[in-house]
Amino acid sequence: MKITVLCENSVCMWLKCTHHIKAEHGLSLFIEVNGTNILFDTAENGEYVKNAKTLWIDLQKTDFVVLSHNHDDHTWGTQFHNFKTKKKIIFHFNVLKELPADQVKKIKKDFEVITTTKPLEFAPGIFFLWEIPRITTFERGIKIKEGKEITVIDDSALAIKTPKWVFVITGCSHSGICNICEYAKKVTGQKLLGVIWWFHLFWSHKQNEKAIAWTATYFKKEKIKYLYPMHCIDFEAMMAIYQAVPFEKLWTGSVVEI
Repeated sequence: MKITVLCENSVCMWLKCTHHIKAEHGLSLFIEVNGTNILFDTAENGEYVKNAKTLWIDLQKTDFVVLSHNHDDHTWGTQFHNFKTKKKIIFHFNVLKELPADQVKKIKKDFEVITTTKPLEFAPGIFFLWEIPRITTFERGIKIKEGKEITVIDDSALAIKTPKWVFVITGCSHSGICNICEYAKKVTGQKLLGVIWWFHLFWSHKQNEKAIAWTATYFKKEKIKYLYPMHCIDFEAMMAIYQAVPFEKLWTGSVVEI
């Protein structure tokens, strides 16, 4: 499996092509696994298309586009795609309810839309998890909108199954990274190998302290081998978790091969 970060909040400064790629607040990954190519999220302003060209990634080889949840910095980049053929796109049906009408029209016109009401194995060993059951007591998975707390029900993730393990790739983990990992284990029947993830759960610092500590304990208990945070995880959270489970931070331009 090879994962290239097409867009993230910051740029990998030691890359030779650093001055040719741009970061933006958002996320986009190009995932190559077992002959299947997946564009996971599209950030917001189309930088992923330009960066892919610089990084020698041919987006025309994309088999599936997967959107993790409805937020601008993960979905709005779909309007800047340069696909020459109709690609299959997978997301929770609620995503279309949250997007502007013109973007919904373009997605329906430009893509073959695939929705589901349960976990979907859309390629051999590759699962779109759909809605994540909230089972932990410390991951509320909310977002503030117009002064009110709302639940991001369409927040989902990918689970990539191997003969013995499962590798999880998330969007913002609004549903809780531990909830996501537990559900991935349940769906695939495998132990947790690694996670590319983002920690975006609370707006209160005191709530974050407990969630961060319990998340670190969870990863330590799982004896996770690969852990890669980025995008909406802050420095404080990274350092607290790093003390329990060392990891590698990823940036725009980073490449992971497993």
